[in-house]
Amino acid sequence: MNKIDVRQLENRLINSSKPLNNNKISSNKDFHQILNRIQNRDEEIKFSKHALERLNRREMDLTNEEMEKLKIAFNRAEDKGIKDALILMEDKAFIASINNKTIITTVNKEQLKENIFTNIDGAVII
Repeated sequence: MNKIDVRQLENRLINSSKPLNNNKISSNKDFHQILNRIQNRDEEIKFSKHALERLNRREMDLTNEEMEKLKIAFNRAEDKGIKDALILMEDKAFIASINNKTIITTVNKEQLKENIFTNIDGAVII
């Protein structure tokens, strides 16, 4: 790794006849926007391929309001230390990996009857 002499760098900046580069300011802003986008992406709920297939096959549509409820359920489960959860929402159920922010599978009200859910360590009813 190259050593950088801080005093030399400081002198170059002070003695430079060029004004500050405005691109650096906007790139800092761009960096901040990119960082926020990455952080928000981590908060987004993902659906496994299996869950997407089940949603399509069972013609289950999710509204924006239902997606917000799922986010709330994920946050509640995470706050309680749940790793794998059953999330019950009206006539739909979801098996979710809370740590991975991923819906693993979905179940509609017909499949809820007489069904057994295994490999979960908590449930969230919203």
